[in-house]
Amino acid sequence: MERRVRRDEPDRAEDAPPLKQQKPRQPPPAKLRGLKDRIAPGVRVLFVGIKPGIRSALTGHHFAGYSNRFWKLLYESGLAPEPVTYLDDDRMPEWGLGITNLVARPTRGVNELAPAEYAAGRAALERKIRRYKPRIVALTGVSLARALLPSSTVSGHSAVSRQSASASSPVQLGLHSGRLAGVPVFVLPNPSGRNAHFSYARMLDAFTALKQLSAVSGQLKG
Repeated sequence: MERRVRRDEPDRAEDAPPLKQQKPRQPPPAKLRGLKDRIAPGVRVLFVGIKPGIRSALTGHHFAGYSNRFWKLLYESGLAPEPVTYLDDDRMPEWGLGITNLVARPTRGVNELAPAEYAAGRAALERKIRRYKPRIVALTGVSLARALLPSSTVSGHSAVSRQSASASSPVQLGLHSGRLAGVPVFVLPNPSGRNAHFSYARMLDAFTALKQLSAVSGQLKG
C-alpha cells in the first residue's frame, strides 16, 4: 500500500544536516621526506634554511609555506630575473643560486630539533660548501645564524645597518665576520610571513644588499 506523505512532514533528504567535510589528513612529520638540494658548483649564493616545513615537505619544494615571502623577495631584490614561486626552485642554479637546509628532517617547528641534529647539520653543510664552492652562504634567519655563528659581529662590507636587526636578537643582518668552510656568510631575516620582527621593506633591504654584494663577491675571497 502506497504511503501518503503529509504536507507538514519534512523532506528527510533536504532537511538532513549537511555532512561535515573532513580535511585530508597530513602524514606525521616522521613519515615525510626531506627536500632535495638545488645546488650547482660555483653558485654565487647558497641559501640555507634551518629545516623544511610541513608544506614544503608535502610539495617537495623549498619555502612553499602559504605566507612565505622568499620567492617574492628573490625577484624584487633582483636575485631572480623574473617573478618566481616555490615551483621554480629547480631553476635556481640557472641564476647562480643554490638552496639547502641545515637539518633535512621536516618538522612543524624548530623546537622539535635536537642539539645533535644541529651538530650533524653543520658538518653536512660544511661538506656541501667545500664541494660546491659558493661565493656567499646566505643564512635565512637570525635563529639559524645564532646556531651557526660564533659571534654577532658584522663586517663593514654589509649594506644593511645594525638597526635592521631585531632588538631582541644579538645577531645582526648583513655580512658576518665569521665564515663557514672558508666562505663569507650573509645573514638574512627569516622570510616567513609569521616573522613579526621584520617588515617586508626591511626584508627587501636585506635581500637587495645581498644582491649587491653578490655582484662583487669575488673580492670577498681570501
